[in-house]
Amino acid sequence: MQLGIFAKTFRRPTLAETLDAIVVHGLHTTQFNMACAGLPSMPDHLDDQTVAHIRREFAARKLTMAALSGTFNMIHPDPARRQDGLRRLAVLAAACAGLGTSILTLCTGTRDPDDMWRRHPDNDTPAAWHDLVESMQAALQFADKYNVTLALEPEPANVIDSASKGRRLLDEMRSPRLKVVIDAANLFHPGDLPRMRQVLNEAFELLGPDIALAHAKDISAQGEAGQTAVGKGVIDFDCYLSLLHEAQYTGPLIIHGLHEAEVAGSVAFLRDKLDGLP
Repeated sequence: MQLGIFAKTFRRPTLAETLDAIVVHGLHTTQFNMACAGLPSMPDHLDDQTVAHIRREFAARKLTMAALSGTFNMIHPDPARRQDGLRRLAVLAAACAGLGTSILTLCTGTRDPDDMWRRHPDNDTPAAWHDLVESMQAALQFADKYNVTLALEPEPANVIDSASKGRRLLDEMRSPRLKVVIDAANLFHPGDLPRMRQVLNEAFELLGPDIALAHAKDISAQGEAGQTAVGKGVIDFDCYLSLLHEAQYTGPLIIHGLHEAEVAGSVAFLRDKLDGLP
């Protein structure tokens, strides 16, 4: 596994400075967000010159783009907002080949109208599932057209809030274009932390063959994900990395959910863990 990081971890005024900050830490792959190129994360349009410029900046630093963030609220209660998100996702899918990546990451969404990272009780309704399936079917048409893989991430606040629901959607879609982003920190609901190894093992049993990308994020003892640097929380990284290894995952391991000042320590922590794998 090759260590990488979210490009948005580094706040810089230019794309070149952002990419330079990644390389300084000895990292050579990243999950990219178009915001790092001075654009909206989900742009309305991408011209060939912009795509070529980003590709050149990556190549100049021998950086690869592990994935491109294409997150929007796939079950937003307003159908017009869902359609706009899908239209923008198609813009990103069309640009992937030029950018040098084939993976677009997704957020399955929430019924909360204002915050796609906030849970809503209606996420568990048949109507929410119907809208997710409808959105995903449309997204998969873009994936087929542009030869990209869509990678959804189970997250506690979203309609896909568990490995079992992720498996259900994969089975329902039956598309080789739909895979999973695995993130140990996002698999736990309140009260689950004492069952850490059981939860991780169950997730890999369900999703292991369909992992397209792996994230490395930690969780606090209170169960809050993304506020604690990797190696400073309670995630059992020995177990998590071993399960990735057993699943024969050889792709990037993308660090996120930390401040820039914490990057060096987390990189060292994970490199030590990876060195200990068989």
